[in-house]
Amino acid sequence: MSLRTTPPFRADHVGSLLRPPELKQARDRRERGEIDAEELKAVEDRAIQAVIAKQESIGLRGITDGEFRREYWHIDFLAGLEGVESFQAEHGIQFKGGETKPIGLRVTGKIGFNGHPMIEHFRFLQAHTQGAGRSDGPSAAKMTIPSPSVLHFRGGRRAVPESIYPSMDDFYRDLGNAYRQAVNAFAAAGCRYLQLDETNLAYLCDPEQRQMLRDRGDDPDRLPGIYADLINTAISGRPSDMVITMHLCRGNFRSMWIAQGGYEPVAEILFHRIGVNGYFMEYDTERAGGFEPLRLVPKGKTVVLGLVTSKTGALETKDHLKRRLDDAAKHLDLEQLCLSPQCGFASTEEGNVLAEAEQWAKLSRIVEIAGEVWGGAAPSGSCRT
Repeated sequence: MSLRTTPPFRADHVGSLLRPPELKQARDRRERGEIDAEELKAVEDRAIQAVIAKQESIGLRGITDGEFRREYWHIDFLAGLEGVESFQAEHGIQFKGGETKPIGLRVTGKIGFNGHPMIEHFRFLQAHTQGAGRSDGPSAAKMTIPSPSVLHFRGGRRAVPESIYPSMDDFYRDLGNAYRQAVNAFAAAGCRYLQLDETNLAYLCDPEQRQMLRDRGDDPDRLPGIYADLINTAISGRPSDMVITMHLCRGNFRSMWIAQGGYEPVAEILFHRIGVNGYFMEYDTERAGGFEPLRLVPKGKTVVLGLVTSKTGALETKDHLKRRLDDAAKHLDLEQLCLSPQCGFASTEEGNVLAEAEQWAKLSRIVEIAGEVWGGAAPSGSCRT
């Protein structure tokens, strides 16, 4: 078995990390008007530099800013596109056991791209990521943004006025083109590891979510193909050395979830029609189904198995993780697999219900397992020691 010199890495993570107390306090003070935007940015800068150093110190090579400048994993990016705004909604997003703060997204004009604050966020991340000088290969600054499908799935036609887009085909066209410009802007800034957070294809495997779509007038059988074309438009024209991965999960807010169901209903489109390089796939509970859909992954693509849960602090044993890798390797060559948590630790600024020390223990465990499995510690033909 071998280590990987390009992303995604054998030991990787989805992106968001628990916000440290001083950052949470600064954001609260900013909301109350006690500090200005520059003072908040200074706190963010310090917190991001510290979390970059921490990731590198435990052996991670895909380095993120923890999404420390964001309130939500998706709204902060999408609201920065032309023709899109956030608004105070009547309800938040409903999870099993609670809901998010009531903030939604809607289309207010033709969708376009005219720069974005997150380009500068990436530049700061890259400038403070060490990169070279490691014995196991250089680190890579990784940027995470929501998949373009997120703008449609949550609000549907209600969020896209017919007065602006009489035809949904025109909406998808403009959204895909705006994303393509955004991807190219990240590439021009030096980004070579970009992740699209694509929750909706996993939601389309859940009978309840599919019925919700039917009830509002959408066809859940058509949406996977529509979303695939949208994503392919978004990533078309990227540099040949730019790795783009897709993260799939079933909801993650304060350790709660939304959807369930295995990947089989979308597997063919997911693996064969969408032109990304790799997939971060939730597999920490039975809600994600079995590993059988991995048999459809073509050569040349990588699957990062989310076997470690970010929802609780209980640390997975090495034997458990290696057994799970063995099970997955019955359906996809171990050389095409990597290891990560199933999702981020803080998809919103509130974060999941675990301690920072538990978060870092889980990420360290992933690095440890990856070194043993793909670094030559495991016996031939097995992951277990």
